[in-house]
Amino acid sequence: MSDTHVADVNLVLRSTRVVTPGGTRPASIAVAAGRIAAVLPYDAAVPAGALLEDAGDHAVLPGLVDTHVHVNDPGRTEWEGFWTATRAAAAGGITTLLDMPLNSLPPTTTVADLRVKQDVARPKAHVDTGFWGGAVPGNTKDLRPLHEAGVFGFKCFLSPSGVEEFPELDQEQLAGALAEITGFGGLLIVHAEDPHHLSAAPQRPGPRYADFLASRPRDAENTAIANLVAQARRLDARVHVLHLSSADALPLIARARAEGVRITVESCPHFLTLTAEEVPDGATEFKCCPPIREAANRDLLWQGLADGTIDCVVSDHSPCTGDLKTPDFASAWGGISSLQLGLPAVWTEARRRGHTLEDVVRWMSSAPAELAGLTRKGAIEAGRDADFAVLAPDETFTVDPAELHHRNRVTAYAGRTLHGVVRSTWLRGTRIVENGTVAEPTGRLLERND
Repeated sequence: MSDTHVADVNLVLRSTRVVTPGGTRPASIAVAAGRIAAVLPYDAAVPAGALLEDAGDHAVLPGLVDTHVHVNDPGRTEWEGFWTATRAAAAGGITTLLDMPLNSLPPTTTVADLRVKQDVARPKAHVDTGFWGGAVPGNTKDLRPLHEAGVFGFKCFLSPSGVEEFPELDQEQLAGALAEITGFGGLLIVHAEDPHHLSAAPQRPGPRYADFLASRPRDAENTAIANLVAQARRLDARVHVLHLSSADALPLIARARAEGVRITVESCPHFLTLTAEEVPDGATEFKCCPPIREAANRDLLWQGLADGTIDCVVSDHSPCTGDLKTPDFASAWGGISSLQLGLPAVWTEARRRGHTLEDVVRWMSSAPAELAGLTRKGAIEAGRDADFAVLAPDETFTVDPAELHHRNRVTAYAGRTLHGVVRSTWLRGTRIVENGTVAEPTGRLLERND
């Protein structure tokens, strides 16, 4: 660090456990103008005029990056909104999130719609916030303008989305959208369930989770992913599989990647920490699509994380009002709220399986940042934004829905005891959360290549 940089340093964050790309070690992080100026030895001198914050033995992680969040604002703000979603994110150690293009009204399928959403988000964002565009039937002409306006990529569904204003693509429409997106070097992110397998599956309304699970079979995911791989291979397209639930698809994905297909994959905290066997009948707070599957499937998902087939872990935070979580699994809204709880949920299971905080940082910060091209996020190293989560990894807490910042405090994690308490969250060198108290919003709106 040059003398000029030393003069600019206004904060030094020190801990005996700083998780860096080179490993976890005692270090002092020097911050200047909202960015990391240097990662220094633990006992480095504090520049004159700089504030020293000593985190003791708490772990300092790069702020988490959640690339899969349904904020629903504007239009369905009774379900969630930028104010509440970004507060919950900040409280959970997330400093950057990307908003999905559907469940808001309007959906983000044109540049005009994007501008509406940006205007709503700008004064409410507690964390840095970016946006995905949507690929739906008939909007191929809007994809390049959206790309040029700064969306991070495009989401599509291959089966019904659950909201009529965001229809799914059939295979011909998928090919057309993918060809257009590949033409300008974009990314397509895909809800991969095959509609034919879903329509052929038994549909039994009611409170039994086993009936709901049978209605969303693994073959629906496996077939949709196989078709997506074939399209991506043909076009040399870049594609990303959202919320992988079926571990059966992992060998196919690994083979495709080995053959040069540009495919990445995410899974979610609920698939990695919850199991079908433990879902009580009528407990539709556990409903999501694709569904939470059996414990043996969960074990294989963890294996896919360990061997790198699954790249990242993101929330798929998809909230709704409590009345939409009816006891009937067929009619209840499908979505799990976990923005505030993803880090402790994943860390609790990861530590039990012998994984480290370095692994969790790779899955929940570095890899999502890389997926979205957020080169200033996702790591504690010089030049990156000074975004941090200070975690007490050995402390536990029991999830009390009343303490969540989500607008609707329906959660599949209620009553669970989790490891990992977020003590503070820092955004570009400013503390935005301290012991659960969230400051006024200072998040910025992000565009691709920011």
